[in-house]
Amino acid sequence: MSRRSGILEFAVLGLLRESPMHGYELRKRLNTSLGVFRAFSYGTLYPCLKTLVANGWLIEEPSAEPVDALAAPLTGRRAKIVYRLTAEGKERFEELLSQTGPDSYEDETFAARFAFFGQTSRDVRMRVLEGRRSRLEERLEKMRASFARTRERLDDYTLELQRHGMESVEREVRWLNELIESERAGRDQKRSPSSDSAQQDTSSGATGDQTRRGDGTPPETPEDNNT
Repeated sequence: MSRRSGILEFAVLGLLRESPMHGYELRKRLNTSLGVFRAFSYGTLYPCLKTLVANGWLIEEPSAEPVDALAAPLTGRRAKIVYRLTAEGKERFEELLSQTGPDSYEDETFAARFAFFGQTSRDVRMRVLEGRRSRLEERLEKMRASFARTRERLDDYTLELQRHGMESVEREVRWLNELIESERAGRDQKRSPSSDSAQQDTSSGATGDQTRRGDGTPPETPEDNNT
């Protein structure tokens, strides 16, 4: 399987984990939500879907939507097909989601992985982010070395193009640094139950101290009872 088809498989499984969709919805989400799949046509998407169905990771179901009688002769279909993720498909997606190898640092792969960071564990996010940063730092070092060697022989426009490329990589490295620092600081982590319980206990204690009788007088103290 090529890297590009592997990315498509990952993205399709991830989107279908959210909800069942038909092919048109999937392609639209691939284009608008992920952004890196604009070059994928139906001729690429549907063979991928058929492969996922054959592997047992998806099932095909007839859509509940009414059939468009005018469109049916053009499409050759009597009804839209909805694709639903199976239990095996969920396991496959979880397996792909946990991978942190070098492929996850590449340009298109990283963009797809980042789109599903909300479903990714924090330690895996950290490994992918740090791997991506390391890859870009290596790329930036090579770009700077090449720029220093060739700048005397290049025209102004080519130099500007190379400078633009280096600045783009530098911006992404800074962005990754910010993300990594946020992850290390525990961004998006829920407040611990112990701290919530302590706050509730404190609030309850304060409320109890301020409780008054129905007539507005403060509650009796032990000294009042001994009087």
